[in-house]
Amino acid sequence: MYLYDQLRQRADASRPVRVGLIGAGKFGSMFLSQVPTTPGLSVAAIADLRPDNARAACRSVGWPDTLIAATEFSDDAAAMMASGKVDVVVEATGNPIAGIRHAQKAIENGVHIVMVNVEADVLAGAALAEQARKAGIVYSMAYGDQPALTIEMVEWARATGFEVIAAGKGTKYLPAYHSSTPDTVWDHYGLTAEQASAAGMNSQMFNSFLDGTKSALEMAAISNATGLSAPSNGLGFPAAGMDDLAHILRPQSQGGCLESKGQVEVVTSIERDGRPVHRDLRWGVYVVIEAPNDYAAACFKQYGMNTDASGRYSAMYKPFHLIGLELNISILSAALLGQPTGMTKGYHSDVVATAKRPLKAGEVLDGEGGFTVWGKLCSARQSAEIGGVPIGLAHHLKLTRDVPAGVPITWQDVGDHPDTDILALRKKMHVS
Repeated sequence: MYLYDQLRQRADASRPVRVGLIGAGKFGSMFLSQVPTTPGLSVAAIADLRPDNARAACRSVGWPDTLIAATEFSDDAAAMMASGKVDVVVEATGNPIAGIRHAQKAIENGVHIVMVNVEADVLAGAALAEQARKAGIVYSMAYGDQPALTIEMVEWARATGFEVIAAGKGTKYLPAYHSSTPDTVWDHYGLTAEQASAAGMNSQMFNSFLDGTKSALEMAAISNATGLSAPSNGLGFPAAGMDDLAHILRPQSQGGCLESKGQVEVVTSIERDGRPVHRDLRWGVYVVIEAPNDYAAACFKQYGMNTDASGRYSAMYKPFHLIGLELNISILSAALLGQPTGMTKGYHSDVVATAKRPLKAGEVLDGEGGFTVWGKLCSARQSAEIGGVPIGLAHHLKLTRDVPAGVPITWQDVGDHPDTDILALRKKMHVS
């Protein structure tokens, strides 16, 4: 891509790529830490609900006072995007409703979008990507996050002539985690509530990683970008290490766990009895491929690939991801190459709010990572057939009837959603 060469040219010409950041939380702070050492890139403005906290974040990651003084801080993201001072906006709020509206404002102002906000992307990414395409701007997933890194591996596999059998990421999972709440989350992380609070860690956000919701959202994003399918009954979270991927993530007809070829799946770093998986992929991403012929299968063996017993299935993986530290790749790809690092292309999969416990009529849903629901991956068709409430809209909705534990929340279970414009946008997405 030669991005660095183009950056140096931009730096020499005093014409940096101008970035606007929305949300200076953990992801945003990781990105900000790389800015002082990236020539040819400038953060022109940062929009955050608490501008003083954003300034403090810049100081905490090592920004000199001169760089802070040269950056505009405000709580008005719309004004920032309308200012003409940014080429690319990074949406890192994690709020699905805000994320969609920020993306629409960027499209309106001709500003490229890097959507860190996977919640917003899964909720309405197909519609937003189409709007961006018509406006001639880039709508991109965020490099450094696992969806974009997985999509990159899928693209590599397909472009080199391999069929993708499975793709996804690793995490730490046990079935009991689906019922985890913000009150119990730190027990699973080995922290006290006091330690987590001192570190500025948000219990509901971290719980969404633990209870399976974030994994479902990220797999939906990969599915919607690649066309890979969701398992019919949600993610299975098989235990698999780096050396076992090709053996476990192959079709059931071949002795694996997949219903069919071409699925997304998340592997767990611990066995169901709590034992650690050997050479686990907790922080990484993977793709399982199939040799298209005997010659390619022989090459797998000759070059030491990790295959299944047949020698025809193999896996490539990346054991780590660096989240916001890698975000520059998306920003520069959009600004300099006019290309996304992963983009929603269709509405193939969805994440439906599912009751964590028996819920009673009159209770109010508290969304991703909360006390009431977790997000379960399903096909877009399944979601449409049951009228499932997407996890991104399962906030502040009052139940009109009881819902048993483990049962999806449907629109018949809740009152009307107040954000009618978001619902209208979502309905524009064609189930594929």
